[in-house]
Amino acid sequence: MPALGSADFGVRTFYAASHPNDKCGPNGLPLTPNSIKILGRFQYLSALSHPKLCQYIDISKTKHECMIVISEHHRTCLREKIKIENSLSETQIANIGFQILDGLTYLHEKKVVHRNLSLDNILIDKQGNIKLSEYGLYYMTDYGADVSFPIGLPRYMPPEVLCSGPVKVDEDTGHCVQPTSGPKADVWTFGVILLELILGKEIWAGQGIEEVLMKIIELIKSDMSALDHLCQDPILGEKLKGFSKEMWDVLRLCLAVSSSKRASSAELKQHPLFRYVREFTVAHKKEFSMFTTELRCADLELPTYEQTIANEFSDDHLSQRSMQEVYYLWRLAGGDLDSVLKKAGMSKTRPPVHLLPCYGILAGDVFGQDRDYAELLNNTVITLSQEQLRFRLRDIPSTAFYPLLEDELKSPEPQQLPTSPSYGEMTSSATLPLVIREKDIEYQFHRIILYERLLSAYPFKRPYIWREARIDVPPLVRANVWAALLEVEGDVEGLYTSIDKETPTATDRQIEVDIPRCHQYHELLSSPTAHVKFKRVLKAWVLSNPQYVYWQGLDSLCAPFLALSFNNEAVAFACMNAFISKYLHKFFMRDNSAVIQEYLAVFSHLIAFHDPELSNHLEGIGFIPDLYAIPWFLTMYAHVFPLHKIVHLWDTLLLGNSSFPLCIGVSILQQLRDRLLSFGFNECILLFSDMPEIDIERCVQDSIKFFCSTPKSASYRQHARPLAQKNSTERPNISYYSRDYHELPQTDLSMEPMSIEELKSEKCPRISAEDLIELGELAGSASSRSPTKKRQNSKPMILILDVRHHEDFKRGTLQGSINIPFQTAFSPEGDLNPCPAVHVLNSRRNQVIVVVGNRGRNAANFANELVRLGYSRVCVLHKGIDVFRTTDLITLPPADL
Repeated sequence: MPALGSADFGVRTFYAASHPNDKCGPNGLPLTPNSIKILGRFQYLSALSHPKLCQYIDISKTKHECMIVISEHHRTCLREKIKIENSLSETQIANIGFQILDGLTYLHEKKVVHRNLSLDNILIDKQGNIKLSEYGLYYMTDYGADVSFPIGLPRYMPPEVLCSGPVKVDEDTGHCVQPTSGPKADVWTFGVILLELILGKEIWAGQGIEEVLMKIIELIKSDMSALDHLCQDPILGEKLKGFSKEMWDVLRLCLAVSSSKRASSAELKQHPLFRYVREFTVAHKKEFSMFTTELRCADLELPTYEQTIANEFSDDHLSQRSMQEVYYLWRLAGGDLDSVLKKAGMSKTRPPVHLLPCYGILAGDVFGQDRDYAELLNNTVITLSQEQLRFRLRDIPSTAFYPLLEDELKSPEPQQLPTSPSYGEMTSSATLPLVIREKDIEYQFHRIILYERLLSAYPFKRPYIWREARIDVPPLVRANVWAALLEVEGDVEGLYTSIDKETPTATDRQIEVDIPRCHQYHELLSSPTAHVKFKRVLKAWVLSNPQYVYWQGLDSLCAPFLALSFNNEAVAFACMNAFISKYLHKFFMRDNSAVIQEYLAVFSHLIAFHDPELSNHLEGIGFIPDLYAIPWFLTMYAHVFPLHKIVHLWDTLLLGNSSFPLCIGVSILQQLRDRLLSFGFNECILLFSDMPEIDIERCVQDSIKFFCSTPKSASYRQHARPLAQKNSTERPNISYYSRDYHELPQTDLSMEPMSIEELKSEKCPRISAEDLIELGELAGSASSRSPTKKRQNSKPMILILDVRHHEDFKRGTLQGSINIPFQTAFSPEGDLNPCPAVHVLNSRRNQVIVVVGNRGRNAANFANELVRLGYSRVCVLHKGIDVFRTTDLITLPPADL
């Protein structure tokens, strides 16, 4: 995205054609509104970037099918230049012409036809450079099929366009069915503009449309060439006598009546007329890309002395920021497009008539209303004032535009909250709720600037992007930040292009059925353009993962990535692929029952671990996770929540490991806890059939709390992603805590796989011996085989409850353990028999209770009973106390126990 520089933001409006209310397509569904179609096609135009084009910034849809387009704008156009200078030399005309051709060639390479070129749509910036504007109207409106007005001025239209007649639209599909204008239509218009530059005025100025059409018809019927016919005009003929043969040749190549005889814009650029301009033209540099195998530093250039001096003495640092960024800040500063349009008198107030005709005559009476001329194209351009934005940023020092990154030698402790250069400057704002922070212009300004620098250094700065994302992720940079968190890198475009997404496959039909039902409330994703992209990305994923099959829910997983990276399908595909690999490993196998059953069993364990009362109630009424949680985990909640909530949820989800989604599920149940405890089975089914409103920010905070208070091994799954084949030195310590338990080095003290039957028979999670060492304060030194070290100066977080027989307990146990033998622990009524150990247990119920026994079932059964009695944070030591036989951690208990 180019920098703002001296450009303004220009606003244009037009109205999309309306469909009748009862009109349906071939599939029986209502036709997609033309405004939605335009919205989807516009996204491609916003991705085009060239020095000779005015950048498209944004588009929005308002009532009555009104489209508001925001683009780069300059206040001077070519018509005004002609008026001021009156007569241009051949050198000046060649310079202007080459710049126009440069922009047209880029458009034609991108399969875009301008078809709206005129003196008014060729702008000139303050440096005197040409900028083509309004080049996307023909493309975004499906070649004129989605609007009620013709695109382009008759005097600039080539003969083949005028001969084809009005735009013809298929009534069933709403698409243009007549041949569309090709790139050579712009070449004819370019030739007409060259003539106008030579004349110093518009061709056929002052003549009406009928007269202009008659002139063009005469051109077509004439036996001589179009240029020779036009030169019969004495003024034009006299003017052309003073120009070179090269100019005459270019005009002949442009103004050929037959389009097949016209030169292309690329061929005209190589014409000898423009040889001197070409020699002094700097090649257009590629846009910055995070994902490439090429050296990004190859195009870096040191600023010249003049540029350095200009920047040092300039107070307009905002002009160095990208247009997208400045427009984003303009909206945060209070910019309102509706109020701008109302102030300019461009807001339509009369509703359109859909069912009545424009007019009808019956017995001399006229019914209906006249045509609303506001629906026709309005060429008025409103310039958005940047005064309010600059006023809001006036107190920000110039150094804030060029922040220094944090000291890399000082890595924060993993347990500490992350810090950043901008964080200290906005202490008051950083404590506000996320929805408020996203509307705070000063806060967003600092965050965007910092992220822009970090993302420019990706992947080298990936750990610091991860650390900043723990604070928050600005909406403007969310797409790239997510890609960085998912460790997407390399030539993603090349990989995506190499996948055959066009050949029909067996899954095409199911994909086509699912897409029209996926987040269709979202204007962008409901567009036909989005549906095509959806299908390509989903097919690419299926084809690149032959070990998986297409399951319903993949479309919901794709939706957030496609909505954020709409103009870069390759990045959306790469993010989706990495996301599924990390969080949904093996979920989309043809037979995924074992994977899902294990996931649900671990989820049940975590519910019991954090809220035994709720767990007992849900189990008592038979409302098991199988009945409501499968869509949660299969789509990572993307099918449950709207996209504006999903992005906030996934901002945090992407920072955690594959067990974090389980904690999100527990936090959702906590928000619904009071209702669930009062409901029976039928009421719970009805509650989850239509998910009630969930406070996402509270959900995120609760999820983090549950995640941090759950031992790593408690969420162990044998079907999770296998050990990552990466050097551990590639990541700083802060990333260790986002890694899965199974990604850590495995030892004899680690967890081992359990069968589904074992998992379902137990209510509590199991904890590994290494986690017990990590969380507790055990006497003696850990064995050299342990992968963890005892933490210093910390209080015990656990209570070890040894349920073996008292004689076995006396022969050796873990330091700090209390003994409640399973055989004598419970009364006939099912309560714990009073004893000193039970008193200790009740006094330390806020700690993690680790039930330790032999390899038999006693420990698991004892833990199940504790859950039944309402004890929270109960877990069982995996493999029993015998796992410590090879260590020096087993000691004799005190004599009084």
